[in-house]
Amino acid sequence: MSDHKIIAVIGATGAQGGGLARAIAADRSHGFVARAITRNPGSDKASALRALGIEVVAGDADNPASLERAFAGAYGAFCVTNFWEHSSAEREGKQAGAMAHASRKAGLTHVVWSTLEDTREHIPLTDTRMPTLHGKYNVPHFDSKGEMNRVFEQVAAPTSFLEAAFYWENFIAFGMGPRAGEHGRAVLSLPLGGAKLPGVGVEDIGRCAYGIFKLGPHAAGRHFGIAGEVLSGPEMAAKMSAVLGRPIDFVDVPFDVFRGLGFPGAEDIGNMFQFQEILGDTFLNARSPALSRELNPSLHDFDAWLAAHKDKIIVR
Repeated sequence: MSDHKIIAVIGATGAQGGGLARAIAADRSHGFVARAITRNPGSDKASALRALGIEVVAGDADNPASLERAFAGAYGAFCVTNFWEHSSAEREGKQAGAMAHASRKAGLTHVVWSTLEDTREHIPLTDTRMPTLHGKYNVPHFDSKGEMNRVFEQVAAPTSFLEAAFYWENFIAFGMGPRAGEHGRAVLSLPLGGAKLPGVGVEDIGRCAYGIFKLGPHAAGRHFGIAGEVLSGPEMAAKMSAVLGRPIDFVDVPFDVFRGLGFPGAEDIGNMFQFQEILGDTFLNARSPALSRELNPSLHDFDAWLAAHKDKIIVR
């Protein structure tokens, strides 16, 4: 093991980090090993990683000293935050800053930071098309990550920037899947404003992150926009219909209606979709299935993802 390069993986028991840890464990040919960093090394998810031969260590993004210990002796680190765990942009920023500083203190060679756009660089808060949230954000879970890009550029070890797309798993676990309608038909409802939506399976995000590490530290400074496929709402509904074996219609929900649904994060997510619609091709071109497939030759398109997950998509 002494000849292997250790990649310390933040969020290894979560979606993106878990995909990366498993991708590293499955590949014995490139000289990397994963070190899973988790706040709860005794959890069932941590035990499942150990069963794959992955080292598991304690680390907490709210405790900078613990990150420095977890990064010690590693070659690289995958840094990711989970806004939806606490819904605080300020806390997410502090966590990301702690990761950035710890990576430099540990002398890492290559960091991959999972980020998103700071939407305020494209749409000023004075723009009246969407509401300003918490007094200073358009899309808090985007802006808080994008704002930290400069910190990674200035104080972190050499950093590559990964920008993911809409998780197709949201159709399973986030309440965005098709719902029962009238006359035996189902309805997929999203606020797209007629725009297409780049999407990706979360396991593929981790695999693409591994592809960036395999490029080496010369990839530092580059932005990698990840997507499995770019589809319109009706195209997604038609593909779901074919796989699930029942008619599914698409309804393009007005942004204001979606923001008013009242569930936690509705305004944030509504603004996210409207931001994507306003940027149009600029947003679509920033996420490339072709580039993603170069990083991850086993990349799933939507058909392949649906085939693998169809039993988990429940029409309610």
